[in-house]
Amino acid sequence: MEFTLTTTLNARAKEVYDAWLNSESHSEMTGGEAEIHNAVGASFSAWDGYIEGRNIALDANKRIVQSWRTSEFEEGEEDSRIEILFEESNDQTNLTLIHTNLSENGEQYINGWKEHYFAPMQEYFNGN
Repeated sequence: MEFTLTTTLNARAKEVYDAWLNSESHSEMTGGEAEIHNAVGASFSAWDGYIEGRNIALDANKRIVQSWRTSEFEEGEEDSRIEILFEESNDQTNLTLIHTNLSENGEQYINGWKEHYFAPMQEYFNGN
């Protein structure tokens, strides 16, 4: 299964992109401890180790592609994939998240992204 989610943040694309790929900023904007680096091939963990993966492709301020799995994935289950697109307009960034290669029960991650990423990111960047 796969899904696409979008949100708009009151920040420039570079700010959002840089925050996603910086351990301290990623932790601050989501509220969960993250270890992440701005390098293709680098592994990462987020949400206190609940999420882990690897950077597959990075296009500065425009696109991040990562392999992605949670501690709930079955052993031997293939990693899913996220693609995050950043489109800047009038000092705002439209963020599109495309999550693919999920098992049938992957729908649970829709609310996870909304509640544990998009909502805190709105607060972090928008001051709401």
